Amino acid sequence: MALQVLGVTLAMIGLAGSIIICALPMWKVTAFIGTNIVVAQVFWEGLWMTCVYERTGQMQCKLYDALLDLEPALQASRGLVVVTMALACLALLVFLLGADCTNCLSDPRAKARIVVAAGITFMLAGLAAAVPVSWTADSIIRDFHNPIVHEALKRELGAAIYVGWVTAGFLFVGGAILCTNCPPEKSGHVPRYTSTHSGYAFKNYV
Repeated sequence: MALQVLGVTLAMIGLAGSIIICALPMWKVTAFIGTNIVVAQVFWEGLWMTCVYERTGQMQCKLYDALLDLEPALQASRGLVVVTMALACLALLVFLLGADCTNCLSDPRAKARIVVAAGITFMLAGLAAAVPVSWTADSIIRDFHNPIVHEALKRELGAAIYVGWVTAGFLFVGGAILCTNCPPEKSGHVPRYTSTHSGYAFKNYV
């Protein structure tokens, strides 16, 4: 029971993190290098919008105009983050069917198998979360060190990238803990009383 609570708690933190990285526009942040040292404006780029943060404290955000104009990597990252949230929600529903604290099923072996299935789904969600953030981070780092890319177009890793890695870790570890919920062993010998003699019961085992 304690392992189930620990596992699902970590996984729920991961689910919350996936929602955060989906909404945060801070996947890419302006890199202040070389002659690009003007700090009056900071540009943030996310999955759904770009934002400009001004030194005065004002921030303006704009949704991307057209889906077909987006980079394939950004479109794939969108899809994978949505898949992450869907898998995590599905895993939570599956877990509730087999959790020890619920009475949806009476067979302990079936409940244990369902919890393991939920754990595997959480782990898949963790992998789905790790792919887009790692992919985006690799793209940012390659562009940062590419001399062909103009300094004004270079970006740094935003907060959403780090939150995404932590999210993937929580989902994967939480799912792995749930996978340790092994079904109880089924005994192959069932005692049965067959006859009595002088007040004592003799057992045959089948």
